[in-house]
Amino acid sequence: MVELVPSILSADFAHLADEIAAAERGGGTVIHVDVMDGHFVPNMTIGPPVVASLRKATRLPLDCHLMIDNPNEYIAAFAEAGANWVSVHYEACTHLHRSLEMILHHGMKPGVVLNPATRVDLIVEILPMVHHVLIMSVNPGFGGQEFISFSLGKIRRLAELRRELGLAFKIEVDGGVAHDTVAQVVQSGAELLVAGNAVFGAGRPEHDARELLAAARRAAGEPIEADPSAVRA
Repeated sequence: MVELVPSILSADFAHLADEIAAAERGGGTVIHVDVMDGHFVPNMTIGPPVVASLRKATRLPLDCHLMIDNPNEYIAAFAEAGANWVSVHYEACTHLHRSLEMILHHGMKPGVVLNPATRVDLIVEILPMVHHVLIMSVNPGFGGQEFISFSLGKIRRLAELRRELGLAFKIEVDGGVAHDTVAQVVQSGAELLVAGNAVFGAGRPEHDARELLAAARRAAGEPIEADPSAVRA
């Protein structure tokens, strides 16, 4: 089943709880939290204190994407703050297996992230450990970037490996997921769709989340839930 994972990177931080609630009403089932340190990527965002505040604002799983150097130093803090999923970059982890074990040890679901230029086959050995693999379809650091088309081949390769190995990890995609790309992303094999600008950019997150999710589910041949506002009307 395709799921929409709204990314708060593009939300209005002055009204973050309201923005998240609206995206949830629009069909979002997981909240994506981009954590950047200004070193691993050229931007800085939020850390465990904001995650702890978010934990009070929503019951949805918090999917924390650590775009940081030395992620092992912060895994315990994100667990304490209430993160449910934590993903770390292949490119940032000297000992990736150890990092994933730490995430598991702290009771969270582990994910591994691949930058656009990193080949999927480099992570074959750790695939049995992960809850999800996040394919970056833009270079990480900023929202609103253009989708990198060769990411579709990486999604297809990952889906192929999942079938060959008999595994059940989820395939997540982040970057440029919007109405003009979502069908290709879903048809390539992704089911967790991270969307920031496409959900929050126009200031109508409930409506835009619902529309994007409907487009994704049509592309996947899945049933589309009725608009609750239309039912009430």
